[in-house]
Amino acid sequence: MNAFAARNARLSFSLLLALVIVGPVFAQPTKESAWAKVTEDERAIKIETDKLEAVIPKNNPKQWMTGIEKGSFLDKTTGFREVGDGLMVIDWLMEAGSDAEWSDKVIAPDGNGVGRYSWHTNETDPARQEYTRLSHGTSHRKRMVEGPQLCHRMKPVQPEVIRGKDFVAVTTTYQYEYAAPGRKPGSRWTQLIVFPAGVRYFVLMDKIDSVNDSDEMFLRNDTPGCVRHEKGDTFSEMYLSYLSGPKGLRIPSSEFFAPFPPDLKFGYRRDTHKTPEHFIRVRPATVTFGARTSLVPSAVRQRYRFSPPSAGTPIERSRVPPKSLSTSRLPARA
Repeated sequence: MNAFAARNARLSFSLLLALVIVGPVFAQPTKESAWAKVTEDERAIKIETDKLEAVIPKNNPKQWMTGIEKGSFLDKTTGFREVGDGLMVIDWLMEAGSDAEWSDKVIAPDGNGVGRYSWHTNETDPARQEYTRLSHGTSHRKRMVEGPQLCHRMKPVQPEVIRGKDFVAVTTTYQYEYAAPGRKPGSRWTQLIVFPAGVRYFVLMDKIDSVNDSDEMFLRNDTPGCVRHEKGDTFSEMYLSYLSGPKGLRIPSSEFFAPFPPDLKFGYRRDTHKTPEHFIRVRPATVTFGARTSLVPSAVRQRYRFSPPSAGTPIERSRVPPKSLSTSRLPARA
């Protein structure tokens, strides 16, 4: 792959539809119309439309910064709520390759900055080795380019609320503060979340303006996010349109009862798989379901799910190169 021009705007899209939970107690509404209400306090912004509710954190999140806050996304039609740790969670800028030669040069003593990516060969404790094998696999090694991990270490932000005749949108930006050896910090992440009037989904875009060149840089994110469960009590199966032929793959929840690494099964890589017409993931739960799709499938570098040893959670992660117009996730409908 040829290196891409560093300072060109790179876009990633995301479309999603209903899951969710009620947000915290808020200050008086700042603005509202017949179909939408926006309320804001020092901690977060709450968007309530005629169909959905969602909270965008500014600081002190319930779980993670970036995206839609944990437990805050509600489909009013069905009462279907998000059951993970939040939607569209953003991590580092990364690239393929080993960070072994950086072992004495990377600094992240307090968890901030850019450190060595958690990898089984970096660990000496057997328990940690096993954990990293289950969390990150043992193939297709990767390394951080810029940090911090935004969802976990991002400082407080002040998102901008944009109101239109038939939509409400929230834009959040943050500049990466740390870089790996030989790289420079300063790439800018922008996330735009648009809530259209009268529909049961929102559209989300992640954009990276990169200050570094890379043959294979990508933005790591949880797409749309993890699903917490105890022996499949929050979902009956997972449907993946992009695996196992034109009819897709239906995975029973029992497949996620025992931990497994991300490179074992149910994975997609752009360099080993044919680019699908759609990326659709559906999570049925009793009489409702949550789903998402990608607007530009060719932009998705890798998509995988795994079941961590501690959380009992099938997690889907998408790796989207900052080079293109990319991901999007879709809807929950009854």
